[in-house]
Amino acid sequence: MERIPAHIAIIMDGNGRWAQHRHLPRVAGHKQGMQTVKKVTMAASDLGVKVLSLYAFSTENWKRPATEVNYLMQLPIRFFATFVPDLVKHNVKVMVMGDITRLPEATQKAVKDAIKDTADCDGMILNFALNYGSRDEITRAVRDIATEVKDGQLDPSAITEQTISDHLMSAPLGKLADPDLLIRTSGEERISNFMLWQIGYSELEFVPEHWPDFDGETLKRAIIEFQGRHRRFGGLVNK
Repeated sequence: MERIPAHIAIIMDGNGRWAQHRHLPRVAGHKQGMQTVKKVTMAASDLGVKVLSLYAFSTENWKRPATEVNYLMQLPIRFFATFVPDLVKHNVKVMVMGDITRLPEATQKAVKDAIKDTADCDGMILNFALNYGSRDEITRAVRDIATEVKDGQLDPSAITEQTISDHLMSAPLGKLADPDLLIRTSGEERISNFMLWQIGYSELEFVPEHWPDFDGETLKRAIIEFQGRHRRFGGLVNK
């Protein structure tokens, strides 16, 4: 497979509906979705993807029932406890974007430990969006830039698109910050406040599978679809 997208971002949608269709509680879908994260991470790494960004918990997800939120807060603990050794073995580095300070202490510790334990890995980056919302991210960036201007550290005329990118939560990803391909599962066709600045020229794919049914083969099909598209970035391709 040629032209593998360097950065794939996925909105992991449909866990609850997957469970409901099987007459199971919604949390059963989240539990199964965690296993899908493991499978898709390994598949992406094997294919040569450099960054896999997963929308795990949004700033809006706090509005869900408390029992579901509490379960979701436990998932990173269970996920990293069992999966970090495999990540290290496959040379996968964990990164996180979002305000994790609002997460329970045990969840924060699990996240920080995973980041620390995989810090020396230099293969694919597994980038989790936890308590992340793109409008919140952009607001924070604007606030930081405004502070720099106020303090005389930055001239307003010097502000460029790169200035904004450098102040976003995805900045540590450097040149790989902008996804080449954004996938949303479960058939919904919306972005839901995910990486709004970064996906300005991303290819978008909306697939019918609920996230628990997504796997390495589904990922390959999405990549093949991506490879059939012509990315012109607003210009024209000379023939």
